[in-house]
Amino acid sequence: MNEEVIPSASTSRQRNPLNVAVKPVKYDKLVDKANLIGSFVSDEEVDLTFESSGKITDIYFNEGSFVKEGVLLAKVNDSPLQAELKKLEAQIPLAEDRVFRQSALLERDAVSKEAYEQVKTELEKLHADIELAKARIAQTELRAPFDGMIGLRQVSEGSYATPSTVVATLTKISPLKIEFSVNERYSNHIKPGTSIQFASTIDNLNIYQAKVYAVESRIDTKTLTKKVRAIYPNVTGKLTPGGTAYIELNIHEIDNAITIPNEAIIAEMGRDIVYLYSDGKARLVEVTKGIRTETDIQIVSGLQEGDTVITTGVMQLRDGLPVNILND
Repeated sequence: MNEEVIPSASTSRQRNPLNVAVKPVKYDKLVDKANLIGSFVSDEEVDLTFESSGKITDIYFNEGSFVKEGVLLAKVNDSPLQAELKKLEAQIPLAEDRVFRQSALLERDAVSKEAYEQVKTELEKLHADIELAKARIAQTELRAPFDGMIGLRQVSEGSYATPSTVVATLTKISPLKIEFSVNERYSNHIKPGTSIQFASTIDNLNIYQAKVYAVESRIDTKTLTKKVRAIYPNVTGKLTPGGTAYIELNIHEIDNAITIPNEAIIAEMGRDIVYLYSDGKARLVEVTKGIRTETDIQIVSGLQEGDTVITTGVMQLRDGLPVNILND
């Protein structure tokens, strides 16, 4: 009487196909992106101070307002300088008359050339003193060095100001700079003209476009990153310095690339392998990988369009193992 052979559990598992998911191989566009966080930086920013000391007599700007380049913002007392200017200007007619009379006498050889040159020099010195007085008066005026938004006033009329006294801060917000850092992996792919996308919570995470205009010349040895600055027109002035920029940077773009999910590739004994679905079985294929993104990896060689890559259960597979496709 022959005894019935009962298959072991391991033998049963070997006979039952492994359920797997697959993905057809096809050419697609591969975009390697980096998501970074940066900050908005003003194009120009300066603490406004007087060039001379004195009592502040007038403040002409409104806090938090937009001002044009060259507009008068504040003034310190210039009464003594104005008086000095009037005194000098009053001497001009007499000095010019002396030069005229000495010139006429010189033509008739009735006076020496040295006497003529002396009165002419005195007139020129008088003009120079007038220009100096005007320059000192100009130093009592605080004018906007560029178009921008002026901040909160730090002084009041009647207070005494020196060149170290900050009246307010002027910020140029159009255009606006976006400053961020990239690691060593991306540093060689960023250059002036590179386009970036960014968003900000200031404007409900709407997407904006900007261009890189400057890259730091070296990598920071402490952070192993390189600082980058991009520029955005910010014509409306909606975005403001100091805010956070959420940046998306395209590092690589390949139009016709073969990619597979990251989980489909296995590193084994110094080589990279994937399993293909072929006639109900898994077939091991050695591949050469390229660029890796967050979800996919580029395959440079070993696969071709039309192959079917197994994407799940890869650690349980071996060459020739029966498999059953779960997905269509």
